[in-house]
Amino acid sequence: MGGFNSIVKLFMPKDRVFYSLFEDVAANLVEMGKVLTELVETNDPQVRKDKVHLIERLEHKNDDYTHRIFVELGQNFITPFDREDIHYLAATLDDVADYIHGSAKRIDIYKVTTMTDSVRKLADLIYQGTVELSRAIPELRNMANMRVITDACVKINSLENHADDIYDRAIADLFEQESNAVELIKMREIYQALEIATDKCEDSANVIETIIIKYA
Repeated sequence: MGGFNSIVKLFMPKDRVFYSLFEDVAANLVEMGKVLTELVETNDPQVRKDKVHLIERLEHKNDDYTHRIFVELGQNFITPFDREDIHYLAATLDDVADYIHGSAKRIDIYKVTTMTDSVRKLADLIYQGTVELSRAIPELRNMANMRVITDACVKINSLENHADDIYDRAIADLFEQESNAVELIKMREIYQALEIATDKCEDSANVIETIIIKYA
């Protein structure tokens, strides 16, 4: 019996490890979203450069968290929820970080000097999306407060729809008002990266909804 208990203990799920890592990712994304809003609000080139570098460091930090999740996934026979869902959630959250970083990087390398209202609005929607993810993810520990999770996911969906509208209007205005082809391409790529970041927030919310449907 003692040997059996040892084997069971060996393969017990490390729930705290997975949950803690996902919560670390969520908190890191909130910080990335916050810094992105600060980046698009400043006109100081040095401050902007510092914000870009900070986002880059946070993105590397997120990569480390994601790698640790995948390592734990490979080492644990039993997991708190489906292995596939753990993988998808980690991957979609990592995508959010990648596109926040990608947006900041484009603003930097394209040397954008003046931010449009649409850029600011999209950055704010990304930040709001990360905040909602950080509300939902801790509730996965015991799923006792389903309302918080579902409300956060619904809000993220609404934010993404709003981002689509802003993006469509911004692109229309860009083609109507920008005569410089190079500048047009630069701004279009920035808008695209920002809008995709909101899509990735929604992708993460969709995975969370899948998890709660299975285990609620």
